[in-house]
Amino acid sequence: MQAARDRQKSYADLKRKPMEFQVGDKVMLKVLRWKGVVRFGKRGKLNPRYVGPFKVLERIGDVAYKLDLLEEVSRVHNTFHLSNLKKCHADEPLAVPLGGLHFDDKL
Repeated sequence: MQAARDRQKSYADLKRKPMEFQVGDKVMLKVLRWKGVVRFGKRGKLNPRYVGPFKVLERIGDVAYKLDLLEEVSRVHNTFHLSNLKKCHADEPLAVPLGGLHFDDKL
């Protein structure tokens, strides 16, 4: 049983890549889980999956990062789990600005 578990773990580890960001890196923020709280422009399938780029201010523990958010998103807490971040490889002028930002006041 242990041999089978170790074999499966070695296969899974081949596909995993450790993600780690340094202070000052630019990251994109996943917004799929913000349904009902913040809407970025479009609705449904045309809603952007990631917004940003945002600058990493601080690393908190092993899997959380504090970001430098814009004033448009200031109502959202600025600490995010690693799974909600993605490294930004584009230059600053290529990034799409946050436009048409709507907050749901009921929440």
